[in-house]
Amino acid sequence: MNKLYLTIALSLSLASNISFAKDDTPFAIAIHGGAGTISSANLSPEEEKTIRDKLKQAIDAGYKVLDKGGNSLDAVQASINVLENSPLFNAGIGAVYTFDGGHELDASIMDGNTMNAGAVAGVKHIKNPIDLARKVMEQSPHVMLYGQGAEEFALTQKFSLVPNNHFDTPHRYAQLLDAKASIIEAEQNNGGDYQASVDQLTANYKYGTVGAVALDKQGNLAAGTSTGGMTAKRFGRIGDSPVIGAGTYAENGVCAVSATGHGEYFIRYQVAGDICAKVKYQQLSIIQAADEVINQRLVSAGGTGGVIAIDQRGNIATPFNTEGMYRATRSKGQAATIMIWRDK
Repeated sequence: MNKLYLTIALSLSLASNISFAKDDTPFAIAIHGGAGTISSANLSPEEEKTIRDKLKQAIDAGYKVLDKGGNSLDAVQASINVLENSPLFNAGIGAVYTFDGGHELDASIMDGNTMNAGAVAGVKHIKNPIDLARKVMEQSPHVMLYGQGAEEFALTQKFSLVPNNHFDTPHRYAQLLDAKASIIEAEQNNGGDYQASVDQLTANYKYGTVGAVALDKQGNLAAGTSTGGMTAKRFGRIGDSPVIGAGTYAENGVCAVSATGHGEYFIRYQVAGDICAKVKYQQLSIIQAADEVINQRLVSAGGTGGVIAIDQRGNIATPFNTEGMYRATRSKGQAATIMIWRDK
């Protein structure tokens, strides 16, 4: 009888330890809705609340996937879908206008477990570009598809195309008119210099992006980014969002990063990949690595923007060198943290 009691006690102890180990497994997610000249003076209390509520909805959508044991890719995609389906952010339905009055959308996603990645650029009729980016990753031998070809591939994957005016919104159109006026005036004053005209655009016109990074219970990292690009962009301009290593990067055991900023700088300096390289090879913490790239290397080059980054233990960094960055984080068992400026 004593042996029986001892066996039962040992079994209960073992089960308790196993349960505790499972409960101790970290998981977390972070999202962003873009960085830029986000002044509290330009946001009414109602507008601020609307933005914060949408960020909360997006972070909770991804967290729910992770909490149920789902994978990091699904969590990233779920959060980005919420942001793409909101006119508040420069992605999906909220995409900015090109110079010619249309919309060209970009997105990318990366699986830290397999190092596979997928991206689309310049698509005009895809409601949720992050969904197509994932199909490129999982259902094609390629990493990036562009424009009409990407949409032809989408049809093979049973996507429904939407008209380009699906992405029309009054506030983005007003931004286009302002941006075009600035560009035309600058070109007239600078002998038709296109570079000078683009330089005249404020930070709000140059970028705006959404993204997510996640660590799941299995220890897998993933990152994704989606954008409408730069307001009044011309000539098929593509920024960093669909470029693996620049706007998006994930590697198990190291980190996952999604960027938002002046894309040309993020491409030149391979911002997302550089942060992970510093973690991997210099053994910097994710907070140190992200801060060094965003607030030192990028600033010295004249680049502006920010990132969300997460490491293998669920530590999160959200540095930015602009006035603000729409962002949210949520770790296992904790409430979501929603922030726009440095301290709130």
